[in-house]
Amino acid sequence: MCDRRLKWQCRRGMRELDVLLSAYLEKSYAASDDASKRAFRRLLDLSDPDLNAFLLGGTQSADTEIAHAVSLVRGETTS
Repeated sequence: MCDRRLKWQCRRGMRELDVLLSAYLEKSYAASDDASKRAFRRLLDLSDPDLNAFLLGGTQSADTEIAHAVSLVRGETTS
């Protein structure tokens, strides 16, 4: 079972973000390597407008760890 704190952090102000983040947490997070888990936790620290831009708006983060997490959540790559 996933950490309750992470589940809470996946709850955002936008339903679309909730769905993407929660789906990754439930389906892929536990099997991810440590670097991917760290990247996902950092992603959750971002503001909703930044998450929206990266996950839904097509903007790419200059931070490679965040960009990796975005790819994971969007299902574009594996751990």
